[in-house]
Amino acid sequence: MRRARMSLWVCVACLGLAGAIAANPAEAQQIAPGVQGGVSLDPDQFYFGGHIETSPLVERLRFRPSVDVGVGDVTTVSGNFEFTYTFPGGRPWNLYVGGGPSINWYNFDNGSDNTEAGFNFLGGVKNRAGLFFEVKIGVEGSPDLKFGVGYTFR
Repeated sequence: MRRARMSLWVCVACLGLAGAIAANPAEAQQIAPGVQGGVSLDPDQFYFGGHIETSPLVERLRFRPSVDVGVGDVTTVSGNFEFTYTFPGGRPWNLYVGGGPSINWYNFDNGSDNTEAGFNFLGGVKNRAGLFFEVKIGVEGSPDLKFGVGYTFR
C-alpha cells in the first residue's frame, strides 16, 4: 500500500513538472491521440492501449502518457507517465528514447490483485506520419520487456 501511495505522488509530481515546463499554453494544449499494442514478457501477455502525445515541451522532448491493458498469464492495467526525446534528423524515420514512472495493477487467476509502482525505459523508431515501433524495459513493478507497435494520429 505504501508503495502505491509513493507511486501516485511520483506520477502527480511528473504531471506537475510537465505542466510547469510547458512555456506556451497554446502549444501545450496541442495533443495527438494514438493507439498501441504488442507482446510483453514476464508476465507473458498481449497488450493494447491508447496514448496522447503533447507538442514539444522543450525542443524534442514530449510527454506521452498511456494506458495499456494486458491479457495472458494475468490481467494487467498499466498507467504510464512517459517522456520521449526524438533525435534530430531530416529523414522520414527518427530514433527516440524515453522513460517514466508507471502504476501497474495485476489481477491473478485466483482472484487476488496487486498494485505496484514501476518505471519504464523505452527506445524506438517513429515515422513522421505517426507509425512507431518500440521496446520497453520495465523495472520494479512493470512488465520486464515489451515489444510494441503503435500509431499517433496527427
